[in-house]
Amino acid sequence: MAVDRMKRIPIKEQAPEVRAKNFEEVCLGYTEEEAVKEASRCLNCKNPQCVTKCPVSIDIPGFIQHVKNREFEEAAKVIAKYSSLPAVCGRVCPQEVQCESKCVLGIKGEPVAIGKLERFVADWSREHNVNLSETKPKNGKRVAVIGSGPAGLTCAGDLAKEGYDVTIFEALHKAGGVLVYGIPEFRLPKDTVVKHEIENVKKLGVKIETNVIIGRTITVDQLLQEENFDAVFIGSGAGLPKFMGIPGENLNGVFSANEFLTRNNLMKAFKEEYATPIKVGKKVAVVGGGNVAMDAARTALRLGAEVHIVYRRSEAELPARVEEVHHAKEEGVIFDLLTNPVEIIGDENGWVKGMKCVKMELGEADESGRRRPVAIEGSEFILDVDTVIMSLGTSPNPLIYTTTEGLKINNRKCILADEETAVTSKERVYAGGDAVTGAATVILAMGAGKKAAKAIDEMLKNK
Repeated sequence: MAVDRMKRIPIKEQAPEVRAKNFEEVCLGYTEEEAVKEASRCLNCKNPQCVTKCPVSIDIPGFIQHVKNREFEEAAKVIAKYSSLPAVCGRVCPQEVQCESKCVLGIKGEPVAIGKLERFVADWSREHNVNLSETKPKNGKRVAVIGSGPAGLTCAGDLAKEGYDVTIFEALHKAGGVLVYGIPEFRLPKDTVVKHEIENVKKLGVKIETNVIIGRTITVDQLLQEENFDAVFIGSGAGLPKFMGIPGENLNGVFSANEFLTRNNLMKAFKEEYATPIKVGKKVAVVGGGNVAMDAARTALRLGAEVHIVYRRSEAELPARVEEVHHAKEEGVIFDLLTNPVEIIGDENGWVKGMKCVKMELGEADESGRRRPVAIEGSEFILDVDTVIMSLGTSPNPLIYTTTEGLKINNRKCILADEETAVTSKERVYAGGDAVTGAATVILAMGAGKKAAKAIDEMLKNK
C-alpha cells in the first residue's frame, strides 16, 4: 500500500453551508480503509514522545499498529487499559497541542492523526459490540465519586477495574457532566457516543445515582461517616459562570454560555418537539475566545442568528482550538477581534438592544506572558445585537467545600489538592479536574481522575 508518510489521510466533513443549518456531527470519521492507511504512516518509534504528552498515557503506537494490521478489536482493548472515554477524547481532545505535537512526522510534514484514529477505534468498537468490561475480583472496598463528568467517570472506571465498589453521585438528572450539558451535539453526539461510553463504565460495575446534590442531599462527611465509604473523590467540575461586571449584564437577553449551552445540549432547546424556552435573537454577540465561546457561537448560528465573537485580543491569542476557530469561520461566525464590551444597552422593556464596545490594541506582556490589551481612546462604538452570551470562564460551585469540614480551598476558590496524587486537606478525600484547576479540558480532567484512582487504590491497599 503506497502511503505518503508526510501527509495525513484527509477526513470527510459536512459542507459548511449544510452543517451550519443542522446539529448533526460535523466530522464524519475515517472508513476502515482510510484508518488503515493513516495508521500505516506511524513510525512505531522506540521512544514514543506522543505517549509522554497524553494526559492518560495511552499506548499510542501500540493501538495504531493494531489498526494498521486491521486488528480493530485488539486496538480497542489496548486503549481501554488507559481510557474509559475514547470516543469522547477522539472528538474533543486538543491533540494538536498534546500527543500529535510530539509526533516526529510533524517536524517536516503532518503528524499522524492520532485523535481521528482513536475515534475510529472507539466507534468501531461500539458498532461491533466489543466487550471492554473486564475487571479484577471485588475487594470489598467502597468509593464514592462526586460528579459524572470526565474526571468522575475516569476515576470510577479505573477503580472498578481494580475491584472496587464505586458509586457516582450526580447533581443533574442525566449522567455525563460537561459532556452532556456543555459540548454541542455537532461536536459530540449524546445518544450514541456519550451514552455508550457511560454504559461501558456502568458495565464495569459502577453505579450512578442522579439528582443527588452533595452539600444538600447528602454531605461528604456523611458519605464517609454514615454511608461508610472508604474514600471520596470530588470531580464536580466548575459550573459557576463568570461575568464582566459591566452595566447591563442583568438585562433580559444576557446569558452565560453555561446556561445557553445547557438549555440547548441537555434540555434540547434546538429541537422543536422539546418545550425548552430559549431566546436566541436575530443578532448575537458571544464575549470570549475559548472553546466554549466557539460552541456557543456555532450553536446560536444553527438556531438562525447572525453571530459575532467579541474578543479583546487578536486572533493569535485566541485560546480556542485552531480546528474550532476554523470551523466557526467556515460556517459564517463573524470575529470582532481587539474589541471589548463596556456596557450592554437595554430598551424600555428591559431587553438587550445593543452593546457598547471599545477597540483595543496590544500593549506590554502581562503575568501570563500574553500582551495586555489596552483600550484605544475615542474608539467606542455600538454593536447592534439583541442577545449577549458571556463566555468568560467558570469556577467551582462553593456548595461542596462550604459543607465539608476541613476541606481547604485556594485564593481562586478551587479545592486544594496535590497535582500528582489528588490528595486534599481532608483525610480519605481526593479531588481533581475543574474543581481543582478551574475550567480546563476534558482530557486534563480525565488525567486528574486517573491519578486520583491510582492514589486511592494505593491508600486503601496500604491502609
